[in-house]
Amino acid sequence: MPDPIAERLRLLEDREAIRDLIARYGPLADTGNAEAVAALWSEDGVYAVGGMGEARGRPAIAALISGPVHQSLLADGCAHVLTSPAIDLAGDSAVARCHSVVFRHEDGEWAPVRVAANRWELRRGADGWQVVRRDNALLDGGAAAQALLS
Repeated sequence: MPDPIAERLRLLEDREAIRDLIARYGPLADTGNAEAVAALWSEDGVYAVGGMGEARGRPAIAALISGPVHQSLLADGCAHVLTSPAIDLAGDSAVARCHSVVFRHEDGEWAPVRVAANRWELRRGADGWQVVRRDNALLDGGAAAQALLS
């Protein structure tokens, strides 16, 4: 017979591990740590950024961080801020949804340059939780962002 307290503890630990993984993204992106950002994803993970295409695999995900668009953000000063995710768990798989805002330092002030909806598909493996796919879409009134949050 399953131990209900052990099951509850496992769910809480899983939720905390997923929150921690998602929370790590912003500081890693803001320091330009491309390899550490990519390591949040599984080897064959996908990062689909609305308006910027889709990166498949860790090398392509790392290239987003080391590429010219992200490097120009870093040169000016930037902050990737993610909200606490709503998490749906199903054994060794999970879906998390949250908002993100990218701020850029421009002319002595901070301005939001990207406000988006995010849907994270995650899987638990031998090394813990990893991102299998992250979809990001601008909250511009279009259906894409609303679909990610529903």
